[in-house]
Formats: sequence, structure tokens, C-alpha cells
Amino acid sequence: MLVLVAPGQGAQKPGFLTPWLDLPGVTERLTWWSAVSGLDLIHYGTKADEEEIRDTAVAQPLLVAAGLAAAHALFSEGAEDYRDSLGASAGHSVGEITAAAVAGVLTDEAAMVLVRRRGLAMAEAAAQAETGMAAVLGGEQDDVVAHLTKLGLTPANVNGAGQIVAAGTAEQLAALAEDKPEGVRRVVPLKVAGAFHTDHMAPAVSALETLMEGAPVADSRLPYVSNRDGQVVTSGSEVAQRLVAQVSNPVRWDLCMETFQKLGATAIIEVAPGGTLVGIAKRALPGVKTLALKTPDDLEAARALIAEHAVPVAGTPAE
Repeated sequence: MLVLVAPGQGAQKPGFLTPWLDLPGVTERLTWWSAVSGLDLIHYGTKADEEEIRDTAVAQPLLVAAGLAAAHALFSEGAEDYRDSLGASAGHSVGEITAAAVAGVLTDEAAMVLVRRRGLAMAEAAAQAETGMAAVLGGEQDDVVAHLTKLGLTPANVNGAGQIVAAGTAEQLAALAEDKPEGVRRVVPLKVAGAFHTDHMAPAVSALETLMEGAPVADSRLPYVSNRDGQVVTSGSEVAQRLVAQVSNPVRWDLCMETFQKLGATAIIEVAPGGTLVGIAKRALPGVKTLALKTPDDLEAARALIAEHAVPVAGTPAE
């Protein structure tokens, strides 16, 4: 059983879209999505520097566009091919929007509208106070969470495999750097603009709730695994509600991986710019084959993995 996953913010690198433009249809799709989102995705994905694409309002649409472009290239026959090949889809943080489009909950265009507004709203919320995030590597999960809570920090991403991302004010993160939880090897500041997936993002939630009231959504056409609690969700309206609430709620990627295991996952492909999620899966899901679809050079291997592992899941919602 094959799971397609999409990365979150921080996965982007300068120029990472350049090789994808050589594939048929990619430039045209990105041009269209640029018009839909009001952002020159081709410029930002090929010519912009690291600082430019670190901007939340740019990074998020860029990541969703890259993930969808890679998915279209991987499944050249389109959405019907997704349903025939995938056992589930999931995304980390903003990657949930990519996963929702793959699952048929959102159209590509709706996904690009949502992610552009999401990025802008989160950037606006982040500008209200000096906040940030840091990866906490090592230690026992319960001990780390308790220590973060003591410092007033939020465990914003519980990723499994000994990785938790803390989020809060600059002062709280400085205190963490000075007072690490027992067993923690390193605390690594992340290149993000604010304390995502915490109460600091409440203003962004309000903005997105208004937007999603009129959004066209459909029920999921394959199991969609939610960041909130790792549960499989098939109702389009519930997926939409979760996408909004997720902005200020922690990402429980550890629970998502537990669900992959329960569903019988035998392989995971991470769409562009992949790498982070398959790295976690290698540690947390031994025996599950993984592939990061970083460039078009990885397509042949990804298609071979699909041919080997694409077995429909019993109970997958029918059209």
C-alpha cells in the first residue's frame, strides 16, 4: 500500500523548481497557478534567493505548487490515476493542502487560492510579535513536552523519531537553548517567520474561516490522514475545517505515521521538494520503502515503486 506525502514549510531551496520546467506541461501549470494565486511562482522557484523564499507568504504557495506539479508529473494520466494507485495521502503542515488536492477534496485552483491566503494571514499574524520555532532533537517525548510546557512553549510539531518542534516567543526559545530537556542532543532554530501551529496564529484562523465558507470542496476520493490526530477523514467539509484549525493547532505527524502503519503502508513517496518526511519515516517505520521525489530524475524510480506497491485499500471511498 502506497502513501503519498507532501512536505511543509522549510523544505524549499533556491532554484528547486528549475529542473521541473523541462517537463511537458509544468511551465503552463505554474503560469496558471501564478495567475490564480497572484504570485510569480516560476520566478520564486527558479531565481529567488533563500531570503525571498523564506517569506511565509511566498514559501507556502511555492511548496504546494511544487508538490502538485510533481504529483501531476508522477501520475501523467491525472486524478483518476491517483485513485487507482494511492492507499492514502497526507501532508505536513501546509503540505496538508497539497494532500487535500491529491485526494480530490480541493481543486488545484482552490488549493492555490487557499494556500496564498494562508501564507499571507500567517505572515500577518507572525508580524505582531517576535516569535519562532526550534527543532528539539532527542529525549523522551513525554519529558520533552513537559519541559516545553514549563517554559511556556508549545510542542507545535510532534514528528516522531525523536523530533519535536517547539514554538513560542523569542525569549521562551532563548530559555530553551539555555535549559534543554534531559536527553536532548541539540536545539536547532528553524528558518521560519513565527510560532506556527500555536495560539499566536489565532488571527490567521479567523481570516481563513471566512474564506473557506465559500470554498468548493468535495468528499475525499481516498483516505486522507489528518495532522490533528492522525485520523482518516473522508468528509470534504471536515477536511476543510481541519485545514483551517490546523494553522493554530499542533501537527501530530507521529500519529499520522501510526495510521500509515495501521493502514498497511508498504511504501511512501514524498513529493517535491521531498526529503524531510521520508527521513523521519526511515527511522519511525522500518521496513517501509521510501522515496523522495526531489527532481525529475527521481520519477523513474518513483514509478517503479508505484508499480510494486500500488494496491487499493479495502473500503476506499468510491466515486
